[in-house]
Amino acid sequence: MPARFVVPSTLTHGDVDWTSNLVTIQRQCFPDAGGLSIKPPKGRRTRHVPIIEPLKPVLRRLTTQPERNLPLLRGPRGGVITTTALRHATNWDALVASLGFPGLRRHDLRHAGATWFAKAGIPIYVVSDILGHASVETTRAYLHTDDSALQNAAERLTQHLRRRR
Repeated sequence: MPARFVVPSTLTHGDVDWTSNLVTIQRQCFPDAGGLSIKPPKGRRTRHVPIIEPLKPVLRRLTTQPERNLPLLRGPRGGVITTTALRHATNWDALVASLGFPGLRRHDLRHAGATWFAKAGIPIYVVSDILGHASVETTRAYLHTDDSALQNAAERLTQHLRRRR
């Protein structure tokens, strides 16, 4: 089965709600036998993703046109942005190699984002909703413990043990 992906071309102006500061993910684009298909997201669950402060200027610029059903971004010929076009447009392979992360996939950024949400203290069930997972167990597989979390756990346990004396 082909890999499914949500790319910015599936987002329309109407998917960005500035009143609630949420982006609604309600469709995905994926390769199909007849070309590209746009269908409901995996699991057929619409999800809402909070707009973080660093992304607001870009989204504001992209949503200046009033047409609610126009795509926010288009490919080089005005159509849907495919993963290949996105890879070339961002010079992805060279970029990740220059950052010291050769082999990094864009999907790996979902894992990083999930981990950042969890590190910020966002409850796992909320992270699960943002990612569109039906189960928090799926979300748990996306979370990665780093050294700072382990060091923090050791420090907190040390403090707890000292208080018990």
